Amino acid sequence: MEKDVLKRLKNLGQQDVILVMRPDCLSKETHLQIKTFTDKYIAYIYDSCKRFPIDHLLDGIFDEIFSFDFVDVTKYNFKFISNFIYNDKKELPAKNVNDNIFIIVSIDERFNFLNNLANYLSDHNIKFKFIAIGKKAPKNINKNIIYQRKKLFAEDLQDDLENSKIFLDLIRHDHNGLSFRIFEAMAMQRKIITTNQSISQYDFYNPNNILILDENKTIDINPDFLTTPYEPLSDEIYHKYTVENWVKTVFKL
Repeated sequence: MEKDVLKRLKNLGQQDVILVMRPDCLSKETHLQIKTFTDKYIAYIYDSCKRFPIDHLLDGIFDEIFSFDFVDVTKYNFKFISNFIYNDKKELPAKNVNDNIFIIVSIDERFNFLNNLANYLSDHNIKFKFIAIGKKAPKNINKNIIYQRKKLFAEDLQDDLENSKIFLDLIRHDHNGLSFRIFEAMAMQRKIITTNQSISQYDFYNPNNILILDENKTIDINPDFLTTPYEPLSDEIYHKYTVENWVKTVFKL
């Protein structure tokens, strides 16, 4: 991959700005070679540095580093920018859309809470579709959770996303920013149930649209949240989180 990147750059020639996403995927030597092809070299980290460390790349390689993670921004003096809405805005959900709460999630440290939530929803006759993916089914898994070993891709999930009323977002314990699932919900004008406490700090936060659960407290979901309609965002706030505005911000256009 690294040789291919350098080959492409040699064909393209000098660039005004080069942006690298997931810089941990390339060696320091390759980054230094890429830097010779541009006047400005920047990076965007859309995951936690605990999951994908870049300590070996902090010694003057990049002119700017952007991150979605509040903790990493403070610790490393990165520039903060959230993830973004990358798909087209959809119409409000049709009345005949399923009442499902939907998530697809890897079996990791989040699973215990997912299972507890599934038990709560089952006990309260609240519809949901949870798909858990991993090498082995956990013990005592809720019977209504769909377990499978095969990974699914974005195109495999489109029907489930379009036919679900609410999306579930479970934050990884080493994440301190907003996942792309939040922005998918914004584009599809769906409600969100999330364990991400920081979401209340954003200007699009609306308790009618976003329910925050605390993993350390007893689960309690107000039925009104499930039945009231989604309240659309203003055009101004929505545009702020689009990929078009993200690009303008990062490249200072």
